Amino acid sequence: MSMSLPMDRRRLLRLVRSAGLLSVASSIPLLAATRVDRGPAALLLPLTGPSANLGLNLQRAAALVAPGPRVQNPILVDTAKGAALAARTALKGGARILLGPVFAADVRAVLAEVAGRVPVLTFSNDVGLYDSGAFVLGITASQLASAVLRYGRQRGLRRIGLLSGTDPWTAQVAAVMTRLQGELGYELVPVARPADLAGLGIALGRVAGGAPDALLVPDAGAGFVAAARGLAGSGIQLLGLMQSVDYTPSALQATAGAWIAAPDPAAFGTFATAYQAQHGGTPGTIAALAYDAAGIVATLRAQNRIDRAGLLALDGYRGVTGTLKFRSDGSCVRELSILVAGPDGYQVAATSASA
Repeated sequence: MSMSLPMDRRRLLRLVRSAGLLSVASSIPLLAATRVDRGPAALLLPLTGPSANLGLNLQRAAALVAPGPRVQNPILVDTAKGAALAARTALKGGARILLGPVFAADVRAVLAEVAGRVPVLTFSNDVGLYDSGAFVLGITASQLASAVLRYGRQRGLRRIGLLSGTDPWTAQVAAVMTRLQGELGYELVPVARPADLAGLGIALGRVAGGAPDALLVPDAGAGFVAAARGLAGSGIQLLGLMQSVDYTPSALQATAGAWIAAPDPAAFGTFATAYQAQHGGTPGTIAALAYDAAGIVATLRAQNRIDRAGLLALDGYRGVTGTLKFRSDGSCVRELSILVAGPDGYQVAATSASA
């Protein structure tokens, strides 16, 4: 699944230009390890076929992190020719860790081929891969939703609605909202999606028990903006997720005051500046995952711990996609930003950890 975080390039580049090109040294602590593990990593990416452009973006993002002196560049393997074959090729090349694959359908084939010999750090955000043996680096709906819910409770929200939907992304949001009710102490209010989102405020007024304090709308783009317009004047706080970020003036005006969970835009902007300087174009958030993965490998290499235990011991890695820590089931806890939309852009109100 490809995820992108829209950015206003002019505003963003002005914000981060003074930082210069992104250096991996900014995310890797100084370490006193006596040895450095020089074994190569492998990038398992779609390099041919319909997803080749995505694979190229990921490859370019990872290449922004220098592997280090006397360390072999990452082994690059095409998953479009078969995920299991790609894993086999990487292992024959001496790979100590596999970065990828991108798609969840390929991950289990890779895991079967690897059989636990080296860690697999996938760019997928499929929560169905938890407990599979892979480490899931992709940003999940659950991480985003739990971050904005925690912030909302800190701000006093007690009854929080969820706009219904039939897509898997909304299903993940519904699952985490149900699970966190007891821990965070709010009431989940299911809200049926009206045929026309312009009437959303009226529909919420008819909810049993009265309108909720806030409404989480998992939609991206036009759907989120339409929901915001439907809530105008209702007094209900609008909550959104990463894909709702939109720097177009009309979207910012409509969604002003919304709280949105997303990676820190300044960190992403610094990465995007480095990417643009090297390759041109604008990377999406999934490309930032490849940069973070390469940085994680550099950190583990300096600690001489490129293995499963090293990944589990990695505490508070500060990546472009959030500060994170992996858990034994392959999931990660991510610290994300809470952005507040306004006419001139987004302000970071707080940071909030995912569940």
